[in-house]
Amino acid sequence: MNKPGKLHPLSQTIRTISKIFVDMGFEIADGPHIEDEWHNFDALNVPKNHPARDMQDTFFMKGEKKEVLRTHTSSVQIRFLEEFVKSGRALPLKIIAPGKVFRQEATDRTHEAQFYQVEGLVVGEGISLAHLKGTLEKFLKEYYGRPIEFRFRPGYFPFVEPGIEIDLKFGDTWMEVLGAGMVHPNVLRNVGIDPEKYSGFAFGVGIDRLTMMKYGIEDIRLMYQGDLRLHDAIYSDNIESK
Repeated sequence: MNKPGKLHPLSQTIRTISKIFVDMGFEIADGPHIEDEWHNFDALNVPKNHPARDMQDTFFMKGEKKEVLRTHTSSVQIRFLEEFVKSGRALPLKIIAPGKVFRQEATDRTHEAQFYQVEGLVVGEGISLAHLKGTLEKFLKEYYGRPIEFRFRPGYFPFVEPGIEIDLKFGDTWMEVLGAGMVHPNVLRNVGIDPEKYSGFAFGVGIDRLTMMKYGIEDIRLMYQGDLRLHDAIYSDNIESK
């Protein structure tokens, strides 16, 4: 007898994340997997000498266009902001951008050359780190079904200032899960938004890592092998499978 089909764990996580943020008033944005340097690096304040622009860290496409397999979904934010400004819509805006990203790194139990990421972006007047904290508290509580203790640490990302790392507490262990911060003024200027009037926050989290932590998956490679035993092991009656 054939078993009924179920969503892949990553697809289920993307749906769950998307619903949580849509209920919070966010739009869902999408963009291409193959990006130009402007949207993937330059507009995001990533300088020419940044390690991410080295061919040893990023998959560059052959040809003169200097296109890359996108290294983050932050490029979607730039595309959305450009179209937002061009359309004449009024701020504020709130979006998330879930999707696949690519980085040239060694594969092991916690790293893959391709994985899924969700970026969040809010821009408006008077946006602060307090808004970021409140947004993440609500998201994490909804996703895990209970309050999750987390902490901010200083961190560096070219497209935010100040930048922070966010650790979640599971039992007695702190785990680094998110990167975030206030949108760098140069990023706003690059898309035609006045940083003297508007501010914003952004955050990014690996969907694979959230999935692994929620379902107790110990090796990221298991999620890309198509082994149905993984699905059978993590699915239960209380997990939506439509």
